Amino acid sequence: MNTADLGLPVDVPSTALFTDQYELTMLRAALAGGTAERRSVFEVFTRRLPSGRRYGVVAGTGRVLDAVENFRFDAPVLAFLRERGIVDEETLGWLADYRFTGDIWGYPEGEVYFPGSPVMRVEGSFAECVLLETVILSILNHDSAIAAAASRMASAAGGRPLIEMGARRTHELAAVAAARAAYVGGFATTSDLAAGFRYGIPTVGTSAHAFTLLHDKERDAFRAQVDSLGRDTTLLVDTYDVAAAVRTAVEVAGPELGAVRIDSGDLLLVAHRVRQQLDELGATGTRIVVTSDLDEYAIASLAASPVDAYGVGTQLVTGSGHPTCSMVYKLVARADTADPAAPLVPVAKKSSGGKSSRGGRKWAARRLDAAGVAEAEIVGTGPVPAALADRQLLVPLVRGGRVVAREPLDVARDRHIAARAGLPLSATQLSRGEPVLPTEYVHAPETV
Repeated sequence: MNTADLGLPVDVPSTALFTDQYELTMLRAALAGGTAERRSVFEVFTRRLPSGRRYGVVAGTGRVLDAVENFRFDAPVLAFLRERGIVDEETLGWLADYRFTGDIWGYPEGEVYFPGSPVMRVEGSFAECVLLETVILSILNHDSAIAAAASRMASAAGGRPLIEMGARRTHELAAVAAARAAYVGGFATTSDLAAGFRYGIPTVGTSAHAFTLLHDKERDAFRAQVDSLGRDTTLLVDTYDVAAAVRTAVEVAGPELGAVRIDSGDLLLVAHRVRQQLDELGATGTRIVVTSDLDEYAIASLAASPVDAYGVGTQLVTGSGHPTCSMVYKLVARADTADPAAPLVPVAKKSSGGKSSRGGRKWAARRLDAAGVAEAEIVGTGPVPAALADRQLLVPLVRGGRVVAREPLDVARDRHIAARAGLPLSATQLSRGEPVLPTEYVHAPETV
């Protein structure tokens, strides 16, 4: 949810300058040339998944809807454009009245996608659609990359909760978006209070090594924390000697101690030793939380350990080596005239080097096998085959410029869990491989 959902006041700035200059220069030339009002269809897709990944995760849809809603050229923005000479007065006048009035369709947030999947389709005049390219791509590329990494980590964790802790490892605004995307991908909580405030994500946090070092004795630090936060708190036990700290922690908090956190060392070995020690001390219900530069591979290596939860930071907010999804925003169909009733004609980029695109306004559906498991992503133009009619993936997000698909973040999170569960089991393998589903194209006549 956003702050408006929480009933909290927020000053939402214009998103109009979250764009590249050539969007405005294209608009200027199209207005002058008489083609700006031609009905157009743009699609967002990726030509390939990051190397070795088996599936992608759509995330950031809710943020895209917010951005489109607040894409307004107010007086300060127009003054900036005039001062820089980026556009002429005719274009400035057009921008002053800009409101997106078209339609947007897309894969619902949390859904999985594959190469060629039309994860978002933007329809309207060329002028109003072309301006949204950069802001849509910047959100979807970032958030979907984080969500994909989060999903892999959640699979590796095997049901154990994951804590997002990456705010100190990225830009302060990116940190909030990353926490949101991680929640969609399967993380349970975040340490980032801005993310909790804006999106209602559960927040957690207790203490760092600095708090222990502040005190003359480790026991004094533990006592202060337990007195303040209660016995169910999490005590950090690797500032000095882990075994001594665990013993002290149980002495101070009793066997009701909530958890201990380990942030260094051989986590597999240390976790086993700590579990044995806690059990011997009677703290059989005390949980073990581990942190320390974890990624999906490190989490998977701890599957047989007595770890109860994982805290992940750097690797999560950087997409675990893949900080973007390489999504693109391409014109795939347009009318020959500005007449709203003019038919759409498919258009496509034909360049070499693997950067061509497929023309036509597309639909997408996921075909299932006899056991109900997904077996192919079907992308086509024209009529949808009857057998796939109830398996279509795109849903309306904006109609006539009005957002129609706002939903709580938990809905997107639950959707992703269900979508991932519907894939073949090999989708959760961490070894490098091809996309778990092939993308099959169904072609229609050249006019759509």
